Amino acid sequence: MAKNGKVRIAVIGIGNMGSSHVYDSAHLDETELVAVCDIDHARADQAAAQYQVKAFYDYRDLLSGAELDAVIIATPHYDHTPISIDCLKRGIHVLVEKPLAVHVNDGNRMIAAYEEARQRYPSLVFAIMFQQRTQGFWRKVKQLIEQGELGRLARATWIITDWFRTQFYYDHGGWRATWKGEGGGVLLNQCPHNLDLYQWFFGMPKRITGFASIGKYHHIEVEDEVTAFFEHENGMVGHFITTTAESPGTNRLEIAGELGKLVFEDGRLSFSRNRSSMFEFIKTSSAAFDRVDFQTEDIPYEGQEQPGHTQVIATFARAILKGEPLIVNAVEGINSLAIGNGIMLSHFLGRPVELPLDGDRYEAILQDLIQKSTFHKEAREGTFGDLSKSFGIYR
Repeated sequence: MAKNGKVRIAVIGIGNMGSSHVYDSAHLDETELVAVCDIDHARADQAAAQYQVKAFYDYRDLLSGAELDAVIIATPHYDHTPISIDCLKRGIHVLVEKPLAVHVNDGNRMIAAYEEARQRYPSLVFAIMFQQRTQGFWRKVKQLIEQGELGRLARATWIITDWFRTQFYYDHGGWRATWKGEGGGVLLNQCPHNLDLYQWFFGMPKRITGFASIGKYHHIEVEDEVTAFFEHENGMVGHFITTTAESPGTNRLEIAGELGKLVFEDGRLSFSRNRSSMFEFIKTSSAAFDRVDFQTEDIPYEGQEQPGHTQVIATFARAILKGEPLIVNAVEGINSLAIGNGIMLSHFLGRPVELPLDGDRYEAILQDLIQKSTFHKEAREGTFGDLSKSFGIYR
């Protein structure tokens, strides 16, 4: 049970994001940092000394040797699954970094473990770090769609190419940008945020066609450029374009509906409102080259009082202490994972794939890539320090 009105938290994985989570856990009113854990002894010892907590080098020793209520998991992706399952089985609340897992089969194993553990621990909390849902502009987009301001949706196009990464980035850590160590590239590391928002706004597509380039711009064995086409049950289509090799990149979301077009880019949310339904206008106009009249306006949205990662951790703690709603339940994390896996499965098979995803087929292909890999990597050690150029206004 939480002690002194605070959730006792340990952070597992003290890399770039883990270090940020350690700081937040030590400074939030709702949390008490009690331990850190990393297989790198020096890294764990340094964090433990800085925050005056105990260091562990194996998460199993942490679970048996520390008095804690919850963990934040910020390890390499494959480790998300076994660590989450072991914690949930013990009734320990879990906040896992994105992605939920490397592939949907592992994600479903985590969800099954959570549902089973809840039979014994009904108040068990399982959350995922999708902090971009805290952003005022994305919440406003969600609100406008749900309120029917755009009417029936026709198209969504997301160009998200501002996840720029250098070779220096990929060279850090022997696990990064390999099939065996990370399990994927831009779709699994950077774009889970965007894929989560996509399905949050529009629901899950029924069919995915994906095209990926493997190590096109970097010396890596995973994807660093992707284009995907989504088809939805209601007739809406989606386009998703991403890479880690464009600078300056673009983050532009266009949503076209019968009542207008919503665009987000460079911090500006604009709405070109049609004076009538474009679908009805198509049928009723008596002119060959007519257009629907529209008026464009800027849409205001709320700012952030604290960074998104910090909000997610604080909300996670309040969910444990008071039963408040989470920003994102980890169970929802399977959706973005299925879309990302679906894009790559379509690429590997050379054809569209249907959802729900054939998880066994994808896992088999991934294991084959691991077994046949001849990729050799000379890894640099250490962390990156300042991450602000990665997050920009989207932290």
